[in-house]
Amino acid sequence: MGKIEERLRVNEESVREVNEFLLRKNNPLTNSLFKIVEKHGGVDEINRKAKESRKLENLIGRLEKRKSPFVKDLEWLIEQRDKNSFISISDYRRKILGEKADSMKFDESFAVTLEISAFNFFPWLIEEAKHAIKQQDLMPGRYIRVRNMKEQVEDDDLLATMAAMQIIGASFVETLDTKGTMPGPNGKPINVHLGGPETITGYFGGVGAPNEYALKWVDELLYYYTEYGVQQVLNTNSGTVLLGYLLHKLGVDIEFKISVFLGNDNPYSILWTLLTAKLLSRKDGTTPLIGFNLSNSVNNETIELSAYVRKAFDFEDIVRIEHHITEAYKSIVRQPYDRLNELVELADHVKNISAKHEGGDPEIEKTRDHPSDILDYFIPKKEILEKGLMPKLLRNFLDKHDAVNRTAKALTKQGLTFIAAQKLHKK
Repeated sequence: MGKIEERLRVNEESVREVNEFLLRKNNPLTNSLFKIVEKHGGVDEINRKAKESRKLENLIGRLEKRKSPFVKDLEWLIEQRDKNSFISISDYRRKILGEKADSMKFDESFAVTLEISAFNFFPWLIEEAKHAIKQQDLMPGRYIRVRNMKEQVEDDDLLATMAAMQIIGASFVETLDTKGTMPGPNGKPINVHLGGPETITGYFGGVGAPNEYALKWVDELLYYYTEYGVQQVLNTNSGTVLLGYLLHKLGVDIEFKISVFLGNDNPYSILWTLLTAKLLSRKDGTTPLIGFNLSNSVNNETIELSAYVRKAFDFEDIVRIEHHITEAYKSIVRQPYDRLNELVELADHVKNISAKHEGGDPEIEKTRDHPSDILDYFIPKKEILEKGLMPKLLRNFLDKHDAVNRTAKALTKQGLTFIAAQKLHKK
């Protein structure tokens, strides 16, 4: 019978049939995608618009035209960056290790990206920056945003955030409105069986883009890509993951990260996802899958096996494995949830991993009168203000910032490295 592994060889005829299906002229699935691409001007025009919209001077110019108060905040941020108000990496290491830091060698090839979620209101970033300067803390190198897109366009939050991320040298992800928890044109949730956040369990497993909404997701993605330059978005559904691969394969330079809500919780689900990424990668080997947030249930062995698959497909420098170190204190996981010690065990041999902080240190969270709650992400800004919740949500965000720095401290003590906001913290 021969070696058993030979039985797994993919039949070249099967690959040919897949290609024939994707290239079929009367294919209603691909033709629907092509129509949306053409609606936004075609591949080259889409990329041109996005590149122009993303330019820092154009973002600030749009804010100035709207007489936004955020302009002064951005100017302050630039001023603080340029006069080196933020602690340098070498000084941070001395702060943690003392003189010992000067004789230690740090391997940057295994640097852990410091990540915070969710950064939902631009003024929080300014408060975080003030806090970081005062405490000589680190600002994260990656931010995740989970706020209604239309709402943040109305109050200039999106433009200000786009500019700020360039100023501080951090990557970030937006979450589009086309998802199961958001209302459709009739005012009801897109997922017809959801009654709002209180029935969010119906949303798990990537069921947030039923029927025609996968294509609406593409339409919304291309709108924010061309009009605002938003390049990275959250992806919560297997169908929109596939559409993201296809868009990138066509030449549109979008990127996405897979959400923890998609439920990739074992090495075989990760193999399935990365296998599709490989099959639909460009000739240069790139994929739009820039971040892969595994389930909160994964253990270190699953992360190591995920890295094994990722390296085999030559995605090690492209696809970041994003792992929750802390989680929102309420409405998503059992507490205390704290994976810091496990991260330290991984960080010396798993490359391109991020430490995501979606909650504060559980020991701190339990003392708050309003601990972080994943359901807070779904509250409209108007309601937040009416209920007087904004100061409490800011406190939650700053607790997450402190958790980021707890992680950086733990890594540093072990001689391990991290990626903070790269234009703020000089090496």
